[in-house]
Amino acid sequence: MSRGGSLLPRDPGGEAWLGAVIGVLCFIACLMAAGALAADRAAHGWSARLRAEATVQVRPRADETGDAAAARAAETLSGVDGVEEAQALDREAAEALLRPWMGEAALEDLPLPHLVTVRLSSESPASAEALGEALAEAGLDASVDDHSLWRGEIERSALTLTSLALAAFALTAGAAGAAITYATRAGIAARRREIEILSLSGAGRGQIIWQFQKRFGRLAALAGAGGGAAAAALLAAVRLAGGEGGVSPALPLAWSDLFILSLSPLLAATVALAAAWLAARRALDKGPPGAASSVSSGAGSVE
Repeated sequence: MSRGGSLLPRDPGGEAWLGAVIGVLCFIACLMAAGALAADRAAHGWSARLRAEATVQVRPRADETGDAAAARAAETLSGVDGVEEAQALDREAAEALLRPWMGEAALEDLPLPHLVTVRLSSESPASAEALGEALAEAGLDASVDDHSLWRGEIERSALTLTSLALAAFALTAGAAGAAITYATRAGIAARRREIEILSLSGAGRGQIIWQFQKRFGRLAALAGAGGGAAAAALLAAVRLAGGEGGVSPALPLAWSDLFILSLSPLLAATVALAAAWLAARRALDKGPPGAASSVSSGAGSVE
């Protein structure tokens, strides 16, 4: 239909504002998607490192020193299947771990626990029960921490962050759909008489609706491309400035995240097509009785 373009109100300023709103929403949605990917990547990395390590606290007997008990525990654990390395921490190493939290003054007279760090096999790591049994058989009084509590907290935190990011993405998509719906209804209301005339001339209902879908789908695709490109440029700059860690080890970014942002125009156009179709159909259904009947007759003559 060659005159399809005249169905929409000729308001370049209004369409420019609508495109700007969609572009900003796409920019925010892209940042939310990248943040969700980074949070999930960080959580999996931390969880993998915690799963590959365990800490043993040794309580020495009355007839041996703490360092000797820790050394004996490390030697015992080194022979357990699923353990790659076990190393007893001396006092200097223990103080180095506590110094950021306790400061210098309190460390000199503070009784420190005797610890053994255990690096587990990545393929078949030894369980905490196996480590505890080996220590008990060697006559050592020790407790094993396999960091399962911390892994659970990290995984729950990652799930929460991902859920929040997905919710924000859904809200931005809904806001874009609402803006397009409003603009489509305004366009139909402004060109009601032209739509009736074209319907009486044989234009089908689907043809009329498609004009709105095509117009706003193209607008949303361009705006989505602009928002996605802006988000990609910002994330690329952050990735270059932050090195391999991206923003920080807490939110590591990867170059592969930019591929997800390339889907922004497609997703924006899909939302626009759906919103325009729904808005145009409802607006035509709620038109005056004469318009509704004329559109129906026009649809029947063409389709």
